[in-house]
Amino acid sequence: MYQRAMVWARLPNAPWYLGALSFTESSFFPIPPDVMLAPMSLANPARAWRFALITTVASVLGGLLGYFIGASLFDMIEPHLRTSSYWASYQTAVLWFEQWGFWAIFVAGFSPIPYKVFTIAAGSLSMALLPFTIASVIGRGMRFFMVAGLMKWGGAKMEASLHKYVDRIGWATVGLVAIAVIVKTYG
Repeated sequence: MYQRAMVWARLPNAPWYLGALSFTESSFFPIPPDVMLAPMSLANPARAWRFALITTVASVLGGLLGYFIGASLFDMIEPHLRTSSYWASYQTAVLWFEQWGFWAIFVAGFSPIPYKVFTIAAGSLSMALLPFTIASVIGRGMRFFMVAGLMKWGGAKMEASLHKYVDRIGWATVGLVAIAVIVKTYG
């Protein structure tokens, strides 16, 4: 699937594929849109911000689909979710929502944590839609504009570094947000 996404990134209608990949990844598809966004931004730096915007908007709309799947169809998908590799992530999402609410979506939107699991959990737990949407826009936007910006400014050398360090950057963000929440709560 990763190799297929890399092929799509080179096609003339790649922005449409990028939008579709971003939308589906936020609710059910396993490949993150970064695998298309990075090479597209690298190949055409003048359009990097446009690609980041497409990715962000489509991802948030896909997140809303995930939210409505969780809110409306959770009973139907729960048996499949329980047997999938995403069940542990779903349980983590539920715990995070109980502790951090808005911040759970923000962190999931920015980090390497499976965002789709958090969108479905937000719906199944009846998180308020407006904070869900705002956290998704901010978290996803920060992530995708960072990827596009790094490709625009850093070129091919940055792409290699990004693939090597993107998970670490995401987990560092998770840690910083957790520290901020703990300080705010107990400080």
